[in-house]
Amino acid sequence: MAETVDDLSAPLGQNTARRRRRLRLPFTATQALAVLLGLFLVAFAGFAIFNDDPLGGEPVAHIALPQSGEGNAAAVKPPASSSAGAEQGAKAPAKENASGEQKTITIIDGSSGARHDVVIPGEGSSEKGQSDAAPAMTGIDPRLLEKSRYGMIPVVADGLKPFAVYAADADRAKAAKMPVVSIVIGGLGVGAAKTTDAIMKLPGAVTLAFTPYGADPGKLAERARAQRHEILLQIPMEPYDYPDNDPGPQTLLTTLGPEQNLDRLYWHLSRLQGYAGIANFMGARFVATDSVMQPILREAGKRGLGFFDDGAAPRSVASATASAQAMPFGKGDLTIDAVPTSGEIDRALAKLEEIAKARGYAIGTASALPVSIERIGNWIKGLEGHGVMLVPLTTAMLKSKSS
Repeated sequence: MAETVDDLSAPLGQNTARRRRRLRLPFTATQALAVLLGLFLVAFAGFAIFNDDPLGGEPVAHIALPQSGEGNAAAVKPPASSSAGAEQGAKAPAKENASGEQKTITIIDGSSGARHDVVIPGEGSSEKGQSDAAPAMTGIDPRLLEKSRYGMIPVVADGLKPFAVYAADADRAKAAKMPVVSIVIGGLGVGAAKTTDAIMKLPGAVTLAFTPYGADPGKLAERARAQRHEILLQIPMEPYDYPDNDPGPQTLLTTLGPEQNLDRLYWHLSRLQGYAGIANFMGARFVATDSVMQPILREAGKRGLGFFDDGAAPRSVASATASAQAMPFGKGDLTIDAVPTSGEIDRALAKLEEIAKARGYAIGTASALPVSIERIGNWIKGLEGHGVMLVPLTTAMLKSKSS
């Protein structure tokens, strides 16, 4: 009855509106819930139909796995002219920074035993290709370059070979008529000061051999060529006491297959440009193992390069292997600064003269020690007075082949 009184006493229409509101609220909320549920079902059905997810909504965690050297062999892309290409990594006495972009490595001088810490690009950056390689050097013939996964490497083109194009100038007619001596200073590129000394203090007829390491070996090699020096690229190879004595990253090893060693060779070849040939850096075990040397010298010969054996390994098969490939070859007769004192260096240089006069040519090797550069520089000044001519290594190689 109270409700009836209230309804009768209420203003006309007010009670009807209140009643309508009471009736609509439950209906509107239910309708909204139904619409939301329908939208959810449509969205879920669309996700299930159109999303190709083999995990079916299972929880997924994404992690970054470091690339291992041996495990990535199948991913290697070799140069266009070669089917080789495999293993990327290298065991080395190195410390890699957090970004993986650089490494600090310890280089051991094969003759003096001196150690040098240098920084080189990390192996992970090699996938970027040519951007990490040395830029083209002044005087480099672009026809004699081929792009590899690491950068530009030598190639034969239009009948031209790097060995001939990048050989230093020499009076070969005169060299054919008198005894000649070649000097090869190795281990350069690591230590800008000693490398610069060798470049500037020794005459252009002295051949300079660069390791692939150092902050910018290409820049120093370009400076050497600007001073008319002939240059070689030294390839780190396995010594007998490896890994206690480790030449550095990407060392060629007797335990690796041909494709893996060739891939490492390409890495080294891309580090600088304009060299007439390659040489061993350490590597007494490697150069004495025919099965691993053959693919390396075959590839070097195919690319128009010569090979220089520093003569430190008595059991080296490099001479016979290079001869089979009909490629230019030379071998060191003695290490001039094996005992790095003035007196011993002078005696070694006198011995080198004797070999040249007896055989027609002789090749000596040395490091860029200050005492070595000083004594060799003084000796060269009086060499022609002794009836012996100083020539670049390529000239001695050609004379030895014709002898």
